[in-house]
Amino acid sequence: MPSTTETASTAAGAKRGRPGYDQQSVLRIAVDVFNRHGYDATSMGILADNLGISKSAIYHHVPSKGDLLKLALDHALGGLEAILEQPEATSGAADSRLEFVLRQTVAVLVDRLPFVTLLLRLRGNTDIERDALERRRTFDHKVAGLISAAGNEGSLRQDIDPRTVTRLLFGMINSIVEWYKPGGPLSPEKLADDVITMAFDGLHSQP
Repeated sequence: MPSTTETASTAAGAKRGRPGYDQQSVLRIAVDVFNRHGYDATSMGILADNLGISKSAIYHHVPSKGDLLKLALDHALGGLEAILEQPEATSGAADSRLEFVLRQTVAVLVDRLPFVTLLLRLRGNTDIERDALERRRTFDHKVAGLISAAGNEGSLRQDIDPRTVTRLLFGMINSIVEWYKPGGPLSPEKLADDVITMAFDGLHSQP
């Protein structure tokens, strides 16, 4: 028969492990719930129901719903921001750097699809959301700078404002979250190839 000390230790261990999740598991499920219900409409009670644990068990992992949102947005934005720090994005011809950034943006979107989906659906109702949207605007502005530089180098047309090109490019790329199915017949690599072909060559058949 176990001692009182052993029983207490076992009970404490069971209590600590009772939620059955680590923080990343809680985060992944929370992001799915945010995307289905909307962040504003998701209460801690709804999260607890989807996790199959009590609200107090969620607080075992994160202090608040807002902290879950921030973790999720940092994961999405961190992936995008890291692209611009890669050597292929910082040196060489501007059009080559732009192609690299667009390919990697598609790769991050596919790899972190639920997180980027959440980012793209933000309404800016909280400081956390507004900060994330500002970070995303900074990313877009840097891409616009690459487009402008490529135009100045003569590798891209200059008759369309770089900001318009940026909006059109990311309108196309961002739409991926609405229809792309990971694990389907369209691989992430082929998807990136198709985006680059559309962006740089358009729909006209090549001679």
